[in-house]
Amino acid sequence: MTAEIRPYDPETDADALYDLKAAFERGLGESTGGEGKAAAYEGKLTDGYRERWLAWVDRCVADDERCVTVAVDEGGEDFDENGDDDLVGYVFVLPERLAMVWDAAVVNELYVAPEHRGTGVADDLMAAAVALAGDQDLPLDRLVLDVDPANERAKAFYDRHGFESWGEMVARPLDG
Repeated sequence: MTAEIRPYDPETDADALYDLKAAFERGLGESTGGEGKAAAYEGKLTDGYRERWLAWVDRCVADDERCVTVAVDEGGEDFDENGDDDLVGYVFVLPERLAMVWDAAVVNELYVAPEHRGTGVADDLMAAAVALAGDQDLPLDRLVLDVDPANERAKAFYDRHGFESWGEMVARPLDG
């Protein structure tokens, strides 16, 4: 499979990007935390969440179109009946104005559809993320992301790309 790596286009890619986002969320819930986590991740995927998330993506892309970079299947198996190529993955790097959140560039999400894993698409998306981060004016010269320790495949991918443990994220519910 050959994938084109390009900036997200809100006019043509919104539906496909959100489909990938939903698959990303479902994958997090199903593979890293049991039924409770799966239900929580699935439960947030409402129409209202979709609208809010896509509006946030648009605001980030308005800062720098490279904040969301997509992988497009160039006429392969995922070529649809309308003659459009399908999105098979994406990487979402927060815009520079939000770098102070972690004192570094932040990969918010990286996702590749399961049938396209192992093809080099994730490597190409990571290269795009690193290039964007290199152009940002950062408090610390780092690219950070959150990865669930139970996600061995993702951990191996990030290790291969030179990521190292840098602290540990903890969380608490707000309803108590």
